[in-house]
Amino acid sequence: MEFTHIPVLFEETIASLNIRPDGVYADCTAGGGGHALAIAQRLCAKGKLIAVDRDPDAVAHLQRKFGGMENVILVHDNYLNIKNIINDLGFSGADGILADLGVSSYQLDSAERGFSFHLDAPLDMRMSKEGKSAYDVVNTYAEADLKRILYAYGEEKFAPGIAKKIVAARAIKPIESTLELAEIIKSGMPAKARREGGHPARRSFQAIRIEVNGELENLNAALEAMFEALSVGGVLSVITFHSLEDRTVKTKFRELCTGCICPPEAPVCCCGRTPRAKQNGKPVTAGPAELEQNPRARSARLRSIVKLK
Repeated sequence: MEFTHIPVLFEETIASLNIRPDGVYADCTAGGGGHALAIAQRLCAKGKLIAVDRDPDAVAHLQRKFGGMENVILVHDNYLNIKNIINDLGFSGADGILADLGVSSYQLDSAERGFSFHLDAPLDMRMSKEGKSAYDVVNTYAEADLKRILYAYGEEKFAPGIAKKIVAARAIKPIESTLELAEIIKSGMPAKARREGGHPARRSFQAIRIEVNGELENLNAALEAMFEALSVGGVLSVITFHSLEDRTVKTKFRELCTGCICPPEAPVCCCGRTPRAKQNGKPVTAGPAELEQNPRARSARLRSIVKLK
């Protein structure tokens, strides 16, 4: 299957980066290359785009897509390492960095990757195709840990019942496929809940995927690394797809944009703290036209800041 991904909030994201033709830009989650291509096309010969992805399928696709473009550098790595990636390539900093978080359309639609609760496949969900898989999480984690993950990463209120059903099922035989897991999850929920609010396995699959890929565990550190990798005046734009991601990005951006933290009653500032960044416009969500074309954009939110120092 060809690696395709419909870039969400496309125009808004490209505009937020305020691209200079001779600048240095990084797409930390280049994926299908939609945003990345638009950035590269706005650069002159002196400009550079560093396209990063940890999914080897994505990197292979990007090599085909950008093979003839001399101003594009492809890197197979995790965005957590973006500062080192940029420095190792000989750049002092980037003028703009983009991170489009979450799972890609290709990963969801490729049955063999094991991300989808609609398609039958071996339990996997690894973005990098390395390390522990969803199979390992589902079949080896203690019931208490499964419950914790479903609560924390899926905000699944029926986590206790679902975790209990998973443990009971795997005691008979290992849970091996996505549809098998989806049915077990459904069996751990009340009948009314199974009929309401979309697919009953959606939150649990999200939680397991986040655990497998360390998506929230490393996000705050990755955001700091992205910010540190910017030149002064550079832009960091991040697209999130669920409330947990967005809360982390919102909190980190607020911290970076906050100056004095002295008590309100203090007559003068004693902390000497000044903002490291400023907001680059208001958060953006998809409009009706985009939602009609791409329903997966319904939860997307773009936040952007500019580095001051």
